[in-house]
Amino acid sequence: MFRLSLTRRYREARMVLRGVLDRWHPVLVHIVPIRRCNLSCTYCNEYDAVSAPVPLDEMLRRIDKLAELGSSVVAFSGGEPMLHPDIYTMFRRIRAHGMMAGLISNGYYLTRERIEKLNAAGLEYLQISIDNVNPDEVSQKSLKVLDRRLVDLQRYARFAVSINSVIGGGIRHPEDAVTVARRAAELGFAVSCGIIHDGHGALKPLSEAELRAYEEVKRIGKTGYSMIHTFQDNLAHGRPNQWKCRAGARYLYVCEDGLVHYCSQQRGYPGIPLINYTRDDLRREYATPKSCAPFCTIACAHRASTMDFWRDPQPERHPTTVHP
Repeated sequence: MFRLSLTRRYREARMVLRGVLDRWHPVLVHIVPIRRCNLSCTYCNEYDAVSAPVPLDEMLRRIDKLAELGSSVVAFSGGEPMLHPDIYTMFRRIRAHGMMAGLISNGYYLTRERIEKLNAAGLEYLQISIDNVNPDEVSQKSLKVLDRRLVDLQRYARFAVSINSVIGGGIRHPEDAVTVARRAAELGFAVSCGIIHDGHGALKPLSEAELRAYEEVKRIGKTGYSMIHTFQDNLAHGRPNQWKCRAGARYLYVCEDGLVHYCSQQRGYPGIPLINYTRDDLRREYATPKSCAPFCTIACAHRASTMDFWRDPQPERHPTTVHP
């Protein structure tokens, strides 16, 4: 396990160095292999109950294309990616190209057997978002349901695990995020905190109770790799961030139809088929300001843009107008 951790950290360092030296490749890609989910959380607009998995041959072509574009990290999101019957084959394809492999899952399907298969397939990062302590009509992603899965992950996973505690979005008991974060830290997992956005990826102001929970989760998760303090702090207090969003270039969201979007909440922009996406598209979107950026809560887009904050100003006029 120690050797695996060292290898992963070496690959992370190499990814960051390459990202700093070469601007013209995606740092992080989220790709959807299936839109269907086994759950129906009321705040989520990223799932349905009927979609079939994207055929394996098509997913492999998309992964090959991402490698051609020079992508560093490719992570499956959904829906629930573990519903795709060929997910292990797809992870092996990502790793065969030398890209890092990630997974965003609700955790329900992470039995010991599947964890071992993910180990063998080369998964390197897993993120699970846990919304509350006890399931309710808002969300069934609860600590009560998932704790046994977390124990199995601690015992058997050879990949890094991050537990995202959520604040806002109708979650009734914001203090639950603190309980979730403490349990995740106790098990040795990285802890992050997500501020749930509205249907367009923009900020929903936090209450005083939510702010208290946020500050405590931040304290618990101070060593978590996915916590970007200044960005999150501003959002938690309702303040805008002034930053250069590089979505469409450094961060890509590829939907189940194979179209490239800025993020899960700005589907339709630029809306170009991945198979036709070129380095000219990367350069254009790299330089394009996004009107939704100041109150954006999409942390993955922010993280992927971080290494370019200091360089290459985006033009002040005629920003891309996206959903308010």
